[in-house]
Amino acid sequence: MNILKITRSLLLLFIALLLISCSDESPQVNQNSVPPALQSTEMELEQELIARARGIHEQVITLDTHADINTRNFTQENNYTMDLETQVTLPKMEAGGLDVAWFIVYTGQAELDDAGYAAAYANAIDKFDAIHRLAEEIAPDQIEIAYTSDDVRRINSSGKKVAMIGIENAYPIGLDMSNIEDFHDRGGRYMSLAHNGHSQFADSNTGERDDVWLHNGLSPMGRDAILEMNKWGIMVDISHPSKDAIMEMLDLTQAPLIASHSSARAMSEHSRNLDDETLLRIKENGGVVQTVAFKSYLNAEKNTRNAEAISRLNASIAADLGYEILSFAERNSLNSADRAAYDVQLSEIGRLAAPRIADEVNAVAPPVDVSDFVDHIDYLVEFIGLEHVGISSDFDGGGGVEGWNNAAETFNVTFELVKRGYSEEEIGLLWSGNLLRVLDEVQRIAAELQAQ
Repeated sequence: MNILKITRSLLLLFIALLLISCSDESPQVNQNSVPPALQSTEMELEQELIARARGIHEQVITLDTHADINTRNFTQENNYTMDLETQVTLPKMEAGGLDVAWFIVYTGQAELDDAGYAAAYANAIDKFDAIHRLAEEIAPDQIEIAYTSDDVRRINSSGKKVAMIGIENAYPIGLDMSNIEDFHDRGGRYMSLAHNGHSQFADSNTGERDDVWLHNGLSPMGRDAILEMNKWGIMVDISHPSKDAIMEMLDLTQAPLIASHSSARAMSEHSRNLDDETLLRIKENGGVVQTVAFKSYLNAEKNTRNAEAISRLNASIAADLGYEILSFAERNSLNSADRAAYDVQLSEIGRLAAPRIADEVNAVAPPVDVSDFVDHIDYLVEFIGLEHVGISSDFDGGGGVEGWNNAAETFNVTFELVKRGYSEEEIGLLWSGNLLRVLDEVQRIAAELQAQ
């Protein structure tokens, strides 16, 4: 930990202890009992930190490596220029100072057969086309697709938002390896070889649930895919594959790789998080871990307590209304009309619950928040070095924490980093510098491989 971080931490601790000492019996501070001079000092420190954080936030390029999309939100009638309920839109990016969003070509895992591959390919192309439609037809004056780090800096300097493309699951490649080059040409700059289920390329982390594996790591085709990705300049993403598959990728790749949205397993046990052995291999490889703001990955116990408290509140409201809350499986088994009617009931329950969440849920079972998220960043920085750590949200794919639950709240991450003593240079590396360094190296190596 650097001197600035230590100084900030000690100062904040000193103020906290002073505040506690001013209360009569409880650490819950009554502001009316705090001496005016101390209140003033606390407010001045807070305002100083906010001003410093805002200055940094405006200077660095903020980049989030994982935002899922639904192509229904990429039409002329319904799109990201509008105030949609999605966690990411252009107005929300503007409000929160998020400069770069990696939009994700995600495909769920299905059968490893010709029909499955054809459907997956069609899904992927639909999402590629949607991202291009937003940037090239719907809002070309507001957002542009970047293919290199130079593009990112150029577009950001122009005042526009930046779109980049990640591919979550190589399943749509099918059995045609030439699709890897094609996906690169469409703008894909990272790709994972599996998602939640074993693909034709690699085992998934989900094999930990039942200890059933398809390849015991990578398939022969998966090994070839690593070489193809290196050749065409697509960053290898290790966020979803199994540990054995990840270790093989680290052995095979000629370029640094990334975890596009993962956190530290030592901090919270989850198969989607990376254990210390894997983290050290990523450091050796020169790669970067994009810490993800996903509640159950950051603090599973805390998230469970909060979710249970919300469920109790919702169940109480539902009982008062005479409604029954169904499981996901039960909801999905309904016909379309019944499902629509049930969703209206859920919306009503949510509307009635919203004003009660603070007192009846968060006060007794606090939600996973920005502080928990930055705890993982701190751990990774201390363990593998700041140059190997980045930031991601998994917005619109299950991600988001209290304080950073949509793109409009992006500043809160920078503010938390400043409170912990990170410098402007360090924050710039965390937000985008480290990831863009890896992209540069991957593309440099690709050029050399293509020239051979």
